[in-house]
Amino acid sequence: MSQTQAVRRRKQQKVVETEETEELQEVNGELQRVIRRVERIRDEFSEPGMWKKILTSKRVMLSIGILVGFAACTLLLTNPPSSLSLLLEEYDLPTLGAAEVEWKELFSGIALLIARETRLAHISLFHNVHIGNSPLVPWNIGRANFDGREFCVGEELSARGLRAKHPVILIPGIISTALENWSTQGEYKAQFRKRYWGGASMVMRAIQNPERWMAALMLDPETGLDPPGVKIRAAQGIDAAQKFIEGYWLWEKILQNLAALNYDTNNLELAAYDWRLSYRNLEIRDGYFSRLKHAIESYKKRQGKKTVMVAHSMGATVALVFFTSHYTRYLPVCSLKWVEAEEGGKGGPQWVEDHIEAIVSVGGTFLGVPKAMVAFLSGEMKDTVTMSPAASFVLERYFNKRERVKLFRSWAGSASMWIKGGDVIWGNETHAPDDTDDCGHTHGHFLSFRPKEDEKVPRVMENPGAGNLTVTGANDWILSHTPTSYQRMIESNYSFGFERDEKQLKANNHDFRKWTNPLEVQLPNAPSLNIVCVYGHGLQTERSYWYARGEYVQDDTMADSDRPQCHSMSECTSPQSDFPMARVSYIDFSMTDNNAVPKLRNGVKVGEGDGTVSLLSLGAMCVEGWRRKRWNPGGVKITTHEVAHEPEAYHLRGGASSGDHIDILGGTPLNEIVGKVATGAGDEVEERIISNIREYASRIDWDGDLDPDYVF
Repeated sequence: MSQTQAVRRRKQQKVVETEETEELQEVNGELQRVIRRVERIRDEFSEPGMWKKILTSKRVMLSIGILVGFAACTLLLTNPPSSLSLLLEEYDLPTLGAAEVEWKELFSGIALLIARETRLAHISLFHNVHIGNSPLVPWNIGRANFDGREFCVGEELSARGLRAKHPVILIPGIISTALENWSTQGEYKAQFRKRYWGGASMVMRAIQNPERWMAALMLDPETGLDPPGVKIRAAQGIDAAQKFIEGYWLWEKILQNLAALNYDTNNLELAAYDWRLSYRNLEIRDGYFSRLKHAIESYKKRQGKKTVMVAHSMGATVALVFFTSHYTRYLPVCSLKWVEAEEGGKGGPQWVEDHIEAIVSVGGTFLGVPKAMVAFLSGEMKDTVTMSPAASFVLERYFNKRERVKLFRSWAGSASMWIKGGDVIWGNETHAPDDTDDCGHTHGHFLSFRPKEDEKVPRVMENPGAGNLTVTGANDWILSHTPTSYQRMIESNYSFGFERDEKQLKANNHDFRKWTNPLEVQLPNAPSLNIVCVYGHGLQTERSYWYARGEYVQDDTMADSDRPQCHSMSECTSPQSDFPMARVSYIDFSMTDNNAVPKLRNGVKVGEGDGTVSLLSLGAMCVEGWRRKRWNPGGVKITTHEVAHEPEAYHLRGGASSGDHIDILGGTPLNEIVGKVATGAGDEVEERIISNIREYASRIDWDGDLDPDYVF
């Protein structure tokens, strides 16, 4: 062997040893975190009375009930009595249909996956499994997804003589609309028209081949559109968001109650959209706003009635864009302002008055969602950091943090949930509008960093005490940890500021980047338009966070430098090293204090809201912002109706009185409001405030004249 070959071989061996060392260090770090979590759980279990509390908790009782019910169904359905057989035939339960096919694929895929992962695929048992033929599987015993509340609200309103009056358009929130594969090339061709988001087939594909599934759903970071060789489109029609997966309803209860009021596909539709896209690309690629405008005009022409829009979660922001956007030379979006303009649709100044009766916002994300921010930063949220070690291992095994971050950042539409209004809305270094009187650590510190044992101050801190970042500081810090392609996307599509000057607000109506931010644009000049803000209250909701910083890792998806700058909508430049290194940041799940105010759980400081969206985002514009002429020049009527979260005991989805962000769609209060507004009885919807939102909103410096110590 020559000397050169020997040197090359030693170098290769050294590289291999280095890689193995890094892998061992990474595994050791993960192991240490799991050990700390297990120790914390052990300490919690050792508290007096903890086991009794756990065994009598709703979650455990529900699990026991499900097991007992499943066992009972097993006994009954194995050899059902004749009376039960007749009942099953009456409800068509033996006939599986399309839902069965999806569940078959899911369970078969899981079985094969388990076999492969456990190296049992060679055993003959796994070659002869026919799961779909068993009478014990979920699709055979749970086809009827009924809980006794179907049609009830609609029937009660119908008994009063109320009938369908205004056409209704439903706008779903983020991740609610199913996405289908329309690719006709390569490996995706065999799954043509199969759902890659929504339905049991999504779960199967995500488990069987997570890399291919994620590659299909990820958008091109430069164009914000489909990557080469992939074509994913939003499913259309009411089925696109009626259920997320068989057995988990979304809009189904609202559809049932509207049907009881004589609504059908002639006066009711669901405006499904590809929630991954920026709103600009929604029009450029799919013509979404143009089709929405055409549908509303068609209803008015055929039925002579104005339309009611019901928008959930991010769908409320989609509706806001539809209401406030103008025709511009950058983007000819068809919207309510556009159709009024002479240079646009030439609908005239009365278009909104003539075509839109009301919009019902359900859990609207008007001022952003705190948990979205940390998802963009580290791919985490409370739901992931509170998982058991086993569940956390499975999640990281198939869909780790870095993969989640990469996927989230490619979805430009989700960035519309970025927090808006900065420190004016969300608080400063000393206080926040939604801090309580006995607050020990202000929510104004949106991201707080605890020094590690081996360093006095984390790297993000320039000096002791400077590590607590407000929303404004967190915005800059999070963006500095993202690729320049993501920064360009943010710069060219969104704005998160706070504008008080009326002249600038009017000018902003011509800047599509402002349209997703209600603090920077005005509502349309439509005095007869009604906006009803409906949202839940009473659930602990993520509000601010404690973060920790770990080791440096090589990561080419991170920012090119510590302080990259976007000079224009098309140019973001900064020097890039040959081997970019990123310091791992993650929610500091070791920080827990249930006695603190606000409560601190696994690194998450909880506040008020509907379990997903903070109270400030849900209600501040409704009770204060839009009461001011600068943001509501036409005097649009705003009604706020809060729903107390009072879940029914042992009900899986909370029952008729749930205020949860999703489950509220099936609740009685919301269905009554939608039914009344749609049938022309919207004047019966009353203002209802049960939270402290008016007090919190009054602490916000809307007019620029409040004392800096406005909170207390």
